[in-house]
Amino acid sequence: MTTFQYILLIFLVVCAISVSFSKSLLNSILIYMSYSLIMSILWVCLESPDLAITEAAVGAGITSVLFFATLKKIHAIRIEQEQKKEEAESHE
Repeated sequence: MTTFQYILLIFLVVCAISVSFSKSLLNSILIYMSYSLIMSILWVCLESPDLAITEAAVGAGITSVLFFATLKKIHAIRIEQEQKKEEAESHE
């Protein structure tokens, strides 16, 4: 293995550890995207471009978009619940 691959492996481990210690969901999604991109680069280095394309498309692409949509829905639900509570309190 080359030095570049060892550096990528170190970044991969750092991403895996830091996503578990991240307190923000948005930061966790961004770290997960970084993890997938680093993994796709490693697949290219290991001469497996089909896996690299799949990892980049599914791991960093589609899955991250679904996570962002879910995160947006969660915040939208919280805002609606807070508005309903405020309306209920104002009527009392």
